[in-house]
Amino acid sequence: MEKKLKSWQGWLLFGGTMVIVFVLGLVVASLMERRAEVISVFNNKRVEIKGIEAHNEVFGENYPRQYETWKQTAQTDFKSEFNGNEAVDVLAQRPEMVVLWAGYAFSKEYTSPRGHMHAVEDIVRTLRTGAPMHDQDGPQPATCWTCKSPDVPRMMEAVGVDSFYHNKWAAYGSEIVNPIGCADCHEPEKMQLQISRPALREAFARQGKDIDKATLQEMRSLVCAQCHVEYFFKGDQKYLTFPWDKGITVESMEAYYDEAGFTDYTHALSRAPILKAQHPDYEIAQMGIHGQRNVSCADCHMPYKNEGGMKISDHHIQSPLAMIDRTCQVCHRESEETLRNNVYERQRKANEIRNRLEQELAKAHIEAKYAWDKGATEKEMNETLKLIRQAQWRWDFAVASHGASFHAPQEIQRILGHGLDKAMQARLALSKVLARNGFMGEVPLPDISTKAKAQEYIGLDMKKEYEDKNIFLKTIVPQWLEKAKANKRLANT
Repeated sequence: MEKKLKSWQGWLLFGGTMVIVFVLGLVVASLMERRAEVISVFNNKRVEIKGIEAHNEVFGENYPRQYETWKQTAQTDFKSEFNGNEAVDVLAQRPEMVVLWAGYAFSKEYTSPRGHMHAVEDIVRTLRTGAPMHDQDGPQPATCWTCKSPDVPRMMEAVGVDSFYHNKWAAYGSEIVNPIGCADCHEPEKMQLQISRPALREAFARQGKDIDKATLQEMRSLVCAQCHVEYFFKGDQKYLTFPWDKGITVESMEAYYDEAGFTDYTHALSRAPILKAQHPDYEIAQMGIHGQRNVSCADCHMPYKNEGGMKISDHHIQSPLAMIDRTCQVCHRESEETLRNNVYERQRKANEIRNRLEQELAKAHIEAKYAWDKGATEKEMNETLKLIRQAQWRWDFAVASHGASFHAPQEIQRILGHGLDKAMQARLALSKVLARNGFMGEVPLPDISTKAKAQEYIGLDMKKEYEDKNIFLKTIVPQWLEKAKANKRLANT
């Protein structure tokens, strides 16, 4: 026998159905409204943009909301426990790093990164790009510009990718003048996400992958992966290449470099063949829980916001900790304080190992120099130098990446732990080398307690470095800017 619903059950079912219909109606209306607003934006463009447009303010004519948030990347007022968006002198905080990079430009200056709007300014001003007063085409390769400006793809199109890389940094000083912006990630007509740099596309192709088949969610990370990755300058052409052929782990990339016999520089003290990590943000993020669950870079660093009735992606790219209500709390229900402290806890634990590793590595380099001075042979030092190379690669891979100890905390602690083990093995091997050369006891260590003392110890004449750079900034850079304005390469703003 068919059972009839009670009166109250019928009304409950009716009410529930009406609520569902109402909610669905709101969703559809919202979607239609959003679609109408998006269509309105595209139908009411103020300017028609074609080709590679490096002037970000031109895009601002059509997309003022996104453009205004992008301009906020100039701000330097955010600070967390371990970092922020202000340029901080990291070498002053950690003088051991001067010793770790002895013989490489990073020992002169290394500041924490600022927002995208400062990209061109910061690479021009840093001591790492030198001061080519007498050599207008020196000293760094043009490849150093690759991730700094939408003028880069414009120049690559104009002169060819090979020719662009196979030139000197200063040769493009009057051409690459607009900071990282719209054309780096978007094609101009429909603003679809695009890959504007060849290295990422080439890395995918060598692995048998077609990057053009990437989903929209994948593209919201891949546009970042054009630059926020590990890379190196390959061969005499200084061709920018991602070492992903064997995989994206620290060991896989090390194997790639070892097989290719690649070394970024020979250490000035230990003579170890050093690999300098860049900033493997994308690779490390893929190893963490967020990357494994297909959370994109943009989900956390460019969260959506409602403005003027429109849902837009916030182009004020910065730490998610600056806007926890729109980043972490979209998925996690804990308080801002709890979520922030969870991040800090992971960072503190990784930082403990980092501190130990930097101290042990600095000692290993200094002790290796002492061994050479005592007459150690290349054969005797071979094991030590290999261990130092491995230890420093793991240290640099972990600390050069922005937010690594949050993106993949277990992996970073594993890498740092292995690095510490390698560094201590190197020091043990050195003690045996020294003993064979008649030295027993503790190696006398120099005073490297400040950046200035450490730089003096490794032989840097910082007074001359600063003098040369100031002359360069006062003479050459104004000429670049005048030429850029004359050629209408630089915005009036």
